[in-house]
Amino acid sequence: MEKIAYDFKNRTAIVTGGAQGFGLDITKRFLKSGANVFIWDNDSKALEKAIKDLNNKNLNASVVDVSNYLEVEKNVKEITKNSKIDILINNAGITGPTASLWDYDIKMWKKVVEINLMGTFHCCKAVVPNMISNNYGRIVNVASVAGKDGNANASAYSVGKAGAIGLTKSLGKELADKNIAVNAVTPAGAKTRILDQMTKEHVQRMLSKVPRGRFLEVEEFTSLICWLSSEENTFSTAAVFDISGGRSTY
Repeated sequence: MEKIAYDFKNRTAIVTGGAQGFGLDITKRFLKSGANVFIWDNDSKALEKAIKDLNNKNLNASVVDVSNYLEVEKNVKEITKNSKIDILINNAGITGPTASLWDYDIKMWKKVVEINLMGTFHCCKAVVPNMISNNYGRIVNVASVAGKDGNANASAYSVGKAGAIGLTKSLGKELADKNIAVNAVTPAGAKTRILDQMTKEHVQRMLSKVPRGRFLEVEEFTSLICWLSSEENTFSTAAVFDISGGRSTY
């Protein structure tokens, strides 16, 4: 199926977790649509590979740990010396171990929440003032159906994604009087490397909940992200867009 073309010329986007999975495919579409893209990832090897494979003059990459606000703030300041920030895709995330809550390692629980929730907060906090000064912005927070339903044996991940949904609703309302849209997307399981972090049993349990009977394709996800990030999205904000194959439709 032919992909809808979007015009992101003269737009600058930040994609966190942009060197792999969802983030990398989003980066490809943004670049193809004319955007200047800054990808942030804490995996230096994946960043190097993305730069080499994409080979695009409009691509910039930095090793950034989104759970560290000082790192995020420093990189935002560097970007805004020469550019405005039009689009922010908060995609960086980890699943963490598969374990019951009472057996969950406390350090890992905190790490998952720090990246999935606090990372989203840090990026929004650092970027939004620039969007306000330019009266333009599109923010998409990548949450998960786990944030709505709560996945057994994935409490930290579910909590982090639920928090990202709540953050989206609050921030979207705070910025509703400006030309800044803040939305969340809630995908079900997809064919990305994140599945490798889970047990086979957990993956099969996830798949069994999807009425479509398959995992989400990365390109399907990217299409939704592109519309939410575009100028065409002039009204939707503080909303949650489901892309779960019928698993959860609320």
